[in-house]
Amino acid sequence: MTANLTTRLGQLTSSPAGGPYVGKNRIINGNVSVDQRNAGASQTFTAAAAVAYCVDRFYASCTGANITGQQVSGTAPYQYAYKFTGATSNTGTLFGQRIESLNIADLVSTTVVGQAQIASSTITTVTWTAYYANTTNTFSAKTSIATGTITINSTPTIYTFSFNAGSSAANGVAIEFTTGALVAAATLQYSGVQLEAGTIATPYEFNQYQVQLAQCQRYYEKSYDIATVPGTSTGVGAVYGAYTTNTTTTYIGAATSYAVRKRATPTQVFYDTVGGSGVVTRIYPGTGTYTGNAVTANGGAQGQIGCYSDSGNAASFIVFHYTSSAEL
Repeated sequence: MTANLTTRLGQLTSSPAGGPYVGKNRIINGNVSVDQRNAGASQTFTAAAAVAYCVDRFYASCTGANITGQQVSGTAPYQYAYKFTGATSNTGTLFGQRIESLNIADLVSTTVVGQAQIASSTITTVTWTAYYANTTNTFSAKTSIATGTITINSTPTIYTFSFNAGSSAANGVAIEFTTGALVAAATLQYSGVQLEAGTIATPYEFNQYQVQLAQCQRYYEKSYDIATVPGTSTGVGAVYGAYTTNTTTTYIGAATSYAVRKRATPTQVFYDTVGGSGVVTRIYPGTGTYTGNAVTANGGAQGQIGCYSDSGNAASFIVFHYTSSAEL
């Protein structure tokens, strides 16, 4: 009996990545612990605007009136939750994640089960909807796979739902949660979002933080420290480069490799180390003071980012911060 139990436990804890217990969750950062963009600070979502990314891999939007969202302390077993705070005249909210084709193609025409820990001070019904992208990894046009409603209350509770992923799941799948009005001072929060193969929801799969961060950095990365919001005035984490020359031109340039190769060629934003504000970069002469110079962005690759200027001297160096996004 003991031998059989030991064997069975070994099977459960050593299942391959595609098995039911290891690597099962197709949602990245489902426990919302990684927040590169805001580092725990509040973010405003503009009513009727396009979806905006918030805590890593998740996006949100609203209608009627602006609302705010923020990573906050969660309820066991989750350290964090993502909480929306409502406003007068708000008429609806949306919170979702798009799953890359490579991470869900094996679930074509397979039954899957989702779960999320949800709570609201006023909202009692949340609608979940699964979509597939009409074109691989392009969600500007998408088609509904399945939808349903969940009755919730003010106590953070894990709710489940199930559907067949359908024949077009290989294009990529989006899971979205929508609600009616989130009125002034009302709150709505999510954590523990999971999507897995099968008909029965199993316990949420926790990853080590560094593993989860690397998963997120395939889609979004910043040069700043994790706890620093992009645009902050700081040199910590910035990319530094030096003077160089060729037979015709003097250059100052800097480049760095990403921590994780991006899903696709990313959209890059360069920041100054002094004041941020999306200024491309600064060149510092040897005197220690700075001057603004015309700088050319030389990023674009999935694995590297850089920039350069053709003005400077042998006592100069160039410095910049960046964010790079390859979100779906």
